[in-house]
Amino acid sequence: MPFDRTVKIAPSILSADFADFGREIRAVEDQGADWIHVDVMDGHFVPNLTFGPPAVKAFRKHVKTVMDVHLMIAPVDPYIEAYAEAGADILTAHVEAGAHTHRTVQAIRAAGMKAGVALNPGTPAQAIEHLLDLTDLVCVMTVNPGFGGQKFIDMTSKVRTLRQMIGDRPVHIEIDGGVDPTTAPLVVEAGADVLVAGSAVFRGGSVENPAPYGENIRAIRTAATTLAA
Repeated sequence: MPFDRTVKIAPSILSADFADFGREIRAVEDQGADWIHVDVMDGHFVPNLTFGPPAVKAFRKHVKTVMDVHLMIAPVDPYIEAYAEAGADILTAHVEAGAHTHRTVQAIRAAGMKAGVALNPGTPAQAIEHLLDLTDLVCVMTVNPGFGGQKFIDMTSKVRTLRQMIGDRPVHIEIDGGVDPTTAPLVVEAGADVLVAGSAVFRGGSVENPAPYGENIRAIRTAATTLAA
């Protein structure tokens, strides 16, 4: 099966209604989401605390597409099996989270998941040069991780460098932070193909009124695919 580089929209449930995650996930998928992005934060690696493995396992029951779990935690390795058991399809660890990212990526793959590596804004693309043969996804942070709703930091030059480094390898470039119809075409033109969006997707809608979710997803996708073309 050929590698799919079409643009994917991955709503971050960090911006969903915390009291109604199941219906929120089903609503955004029904409205056209390609993946569901789950931000795991530990209050240590980043200044916020979100979801542990039991919560992710509960989300899994509602996700029909791809559950993309982004670990903003340190250390990572002791929790890989737990997130595999919780049902993550893709598990992404930060290169800044430990000294042995190569071993972390190996462990993620050994646990049956696709492996992602994330880069904070201050970390150069070259930091993962020797991980690319083991990596399925590179997540470029376009905000400093920890909170939703932050302003986009322009990382298009880093995305271009990564696209060149990746070459013909089947590796996604994901953008996380400040994605909306204005910023989406910038990163897609540079080489990104997965767009994480939180407030830009969930703004204006609810499980009772999910149509705005679809409008927001389509606006991002249309901007990304037409303006970047």
